[in-house]
Amino acid sequence: MEIKLTLLPGDGIGPEIVTEARKVLDVVANRFGHTLYYNTQLIGGIAIDETGDPLPEETLGACLQSDAVLLGAVGGPKWDDPKAAVRPEQGLLRIRKELGVFANLRPVKVFEALAEASPLKTERVRGVDIMFVRELTGDLYFGTPRGREIVNGKRVGFNTMRYDEDEIARVMRIGFELARQRRGKLASVDKANVLETMRVWREVAHEVAQEYPDVQYEDLLVDAMAMYLINRPSDFDVVVTGNMFGDILSDEASMITGSLGMLPSASIGADGSIGLYEPIHGSAPDIAGKGIANPLATILSGAMLLRWSLGLHAEAEAVETAVAQVLAAGHRTGDIAAGGKALGTAEMGDKVCEALG
Repeated sequence: MEIKLTLLPGDGIGPEIVTEARKVLDVVANRFGHTLYYNTQLIGGIAIDETGDPLPEETLGACLQSDAVLLGAVGGPKWDDPKAAVRPEQGLLRIRKELGVFANLRPVKVFEALAEASPLKTERVRGVDIMFVRELTGDLYFGTPRGREIVNGKRVGFNTMRYDEDEIARVMRIGFELARQRRGKLASVDKANVLETMRVWREVAHEVAQEYPDVQYEDLLVDAMAMYLINRPSDFDVVVTGNMFGDILSDEASMITGSLGMLPSASIGADGSIGLYEPIHGSAPDIAGKGIANPLATILSGAMLLRWSLGLHAEAEAVETAVAQVLAAGHRTGDIAAGGKALGTAEMGDKVCEALG
């Protein structure tokens, strides 16, 4: 199989972790007989510095000509001014919209070897395997009107939480299809007791649920879900929620695994859309350039790329198995070492490559 990938290393630790994911993908290609073609492009802060645009047209064009896109991270203190007209995050939001991806899949799975690294009790997190499905192109992040103004001499900021029924239905169907492939359970998270937007969300979710009588369905309020993730995380299978709630809840859930550095993600859309794959941890500017970042979330994002965009399930499982073997052998980066011996970014990537080979 010939595969065209666009790499968007971005800012902070992005270049370091994408390098390791590429190494692993190269080993996969060699082992399974595929040919990979890479096109590396700018996004985020570095793109602003070099072109004035967080998503240059050359980058967008390359992505649209690819089979899939692997992204590192965007942003950092250099570009943090909230008053700036151009910000790195604008590039990320735009690439999602241009690629037509509307569902962000964030698996939260506790590797047996890391169960004791969780801040929660080991018996509470063992066996946790949740798939968050976060709606990606609506809600407060994209709703209009939005902006700033002066009212009675005071600064006012405003954003609009907005969803239409089609946006809700399409992301719910992705969640239900996933639940059918997993353990047959789905929780829809909203704030329907307060927000009109979320009342529409719940109505549509119930309508879609009627199409999937074989899936066990429940409604949960977002504040209750935040609590349940701590006291009974193993009860959940697929969790579908809106853009803002999904952003917050999936980051909370990441701590169940012991480190943000372990969580991959896939952003997908309708059939034929180009998938976008990235770790959820951000650019970590405080450790950028030190060679100590955990590359496993990006490597596992590469596994999701193989599965979701290319249909290469055996290859994806090989990567995931290699990561599990490396962790079972006791290899750790600093974020999951618990004070023990820690490998550098490149060393951890090499260990995964060795396990694959």
